[in-house]
Amino acid sequence: MSDLVARTGRLQQRYENGYRLVAGCIPFRYRCLDESPNENSENVIEVLMINSTSGPGLLFPKGGWENDETVEEAAVREAIEEAGVRGDLLDFVGDYNFKSKTHEDEFSPEGLCKAAMFALLVKEELNSWPEQSTRIRSWLTISQAIQNCRHAWMKEALEYGFCKWLAQKRKTTS
Repeated sequence: MSDLVARTGRLQQRYENGYRLVAGCIPFRYRCLDESPNENSENVIEVLMINSTSGPGLLFPKGGWENDETVEEAAVREAIEEAGVRGDLLDFVGDYNFKSKTHEDEFSPEGLCKAAMFALLVKEELNSWPEQSTRIRSWLTISQAIQNCRHAWMKEALEYGFCKWLAQKRKTTS
């Protein structure tokens, strides 16, 4: 049982021009491919995805951005609540619009959402987290994640947001 508690309800949700504002992240890590790592070892990037509670396919952690937090704080909170991970929120990788079938309400009757997505370098996987009874974590390569991603907008965030950010990051560090 987790000491952390997931936030619920819509009372504190942020809305803008008919869109429910959402924050999320693409959690990632570097995994060494060599059994005996050294300075020449090759690392692979893996991203963490979670199962959907409403159907097949995998997701990145995301959820409502609330009035009492910054968008960055909301992204970090969602990573803890849904995926049970903590780490360093590195950079914004884009805004993505989508339509939610499950989150239609008086402020967004058509279920329109705008998600701010960030790159999160995972430093810790929690043994206990708020949604662990309904979530399964999976570490995947980027190509595996693209194949298993439930939503087109999340696939776009991974391919064109995260991968583009990663390529730029590699250029500046090499």
